[in-house]
Amino acid sequence: MNRQTLTDARRHIIGYIDTASDGKQTARDARHHIVGHYDPRTRTTRDAQFHLVGHGNLLPSLLAGC
Repeated sequence: MNRQTLTDARRHIIGYIDTASDGKQTARDARHHIVGHYDPRTRTTRDAQFHLVGHGNLLPSLLAGC
């Protein structure tokens, strides 16, 4: 699993995006709570309750709203 750390302009951590070996990604906020999932096979982003958010990778947008 690969982890990318996302920071704001002041270098405060706003969250993380974990990428599994199959390409699926999970976004976690700074407290490590899951905020969403991205599936590259279907090209859809879903929130923590698996409700459809949109098409394409919108995980950074979900984290920006935290």
